[in-house]
Amino acid sequence: MMKNMIPFFFGFLLIGCVADKENKELAEKILSNQQFEEVKDRALAVVKTGFNAGDGYREVWIRDYNTFIELAAEVYPKEELKENLLVFFRMQGDDGNIIDGFTPAEKIGEGETDFSYSELEPRYAGHKNTVETDQETSLVQTVHKYVKATGDTTILDVEIGDKTVSERMEWAMEFLMNERFSKEYGLLWGATTADWGDVQPEHGWGVDLDENTHRAIDIYDNAMMIIALNNLVELLPHTKSKWLSIRDQLVENSRTHLWDYKNQKFIPHIYLNGSPFPQDFNENEIYYFGGTAVAIEADLLSEEEVLGSLEEMVSRVKQAGAASIGLTLYPPYPDGFFVNKIMNPEYSYQNGGDWTWFGARMIQQLVRYGFVKEAYEQLLPMTDRVIKNDGFYEWYTIDNKPEGSGTFRGSAGVLYMSIKGMEEWAKAQNK
Repeated sequence: MMKNMIPFFFGFLLIGCVADKENKELAEKILSNQQFEEVKDRALAVVKTGFNAGDGYREVWIRDYNTFIELAAEVYPKEELKENLLVFFRMQGDDGNIIDGFTPAEKIGEGETDFSYSELEPRYAGHKNTVETDQETSLVQTVHKYVKATGDTTILDVEIGDKTVSERMEWAMEFLMNERFSKEYGLLWGATTADWGDVQPEHGWGVDLDENTHRAIDIYDNAMMIIALNNLVELLPHTKSKWLSIRDQLVENSRTHLWDYKNQKFIPHIYLNGSPFPQDFNENEIYYFGGTAVAIEADLLSEEEVLGSLEEMVSRVKQAGAASIGLTLYPPYPDGFFVNKIMNPEYSYQNGGDWTWFGARMIQQLVRYGFVKEAYEQLLPMTDRVIKNDGFYEWYTIDNKPEGSGTFRGSAGVLYMSIKGMEEWAKAQNK
């Protein structure tokens, strides 16, 4: 028996040595990549200039702040980061809902009516895009990142009106369970959007729930909720008995109703009152990149499924002729399926635009799962274009041309954290 084990032992040892050598070589590549250093420096410079989403945006948006608060913590005092978070809680709605963003009240024009105001925060006007179901979860996640980055737990005990921040975070989660929960599927719903997007297909600008809305369940909203509940119980351990069972139901129901086992992908939508798209349109041909990345962050996929998802992303990027796995979705919705012109033609904005803002989140998850070689390869196109285009652009066209704000802080934040995570892995290989 021992004789048979000897070749196996030495074979195993040899494989381990090869893997160790490859890891060290990869680590050296990562740590010597000058482009990474330049991108990090540029990210720090961009975040020093403010907290709004980027040039052209006057608001501080919570879904954006969630993705650059860790970067901001590198250059701002914690009191400033904390104050931004407290504004969102001061402007919390009477039912517990959280606004999308706030802007100085004096900047609101006379004819602008789509804003809310709070006696607890008279300095600002708030705006809420009601087709989204991620503002509440984004705020809880951002508070968690703030506490992790600064070590400051005092924010949880700050009293705002008749509630503490801790109580308000739970209240925000209760809003989702009361107002955005489908009892039939045991999952959150929102308006129909393109993956993680904030524009519905129906008339007009498409940012408000109304009588034309087609309510739908998707993976992005539910994965965000799962992450938020994980963060909530970590910050507030005494709430575990209340929220962990709900989280577990969301995990189970996401796998049951949204994961397509046959095609090894998430289906785009479950419709609660019909689809806004033509009856002969096969929406399940579309692959949602961003929602998949967030689902991986929520630990909804196995290691094998994570690798399979990456392979599918790479394949579809190649089919599309795109530059990176920041591609929102593929294939895109046909021209005209969304009334809002920003979503047309195909490959515009969230309808097949290439967003580092989400692509780099996939990079972070690949590193977390140990697929560092793959992460490194997929990160390079994203860092390349930061240097080439001299900025952190909001999104890129199918032929890799920059669009939108050139100081998009969400992109800067996720890229910075992707590189930082990769470098931490690399340093560990040399110990």
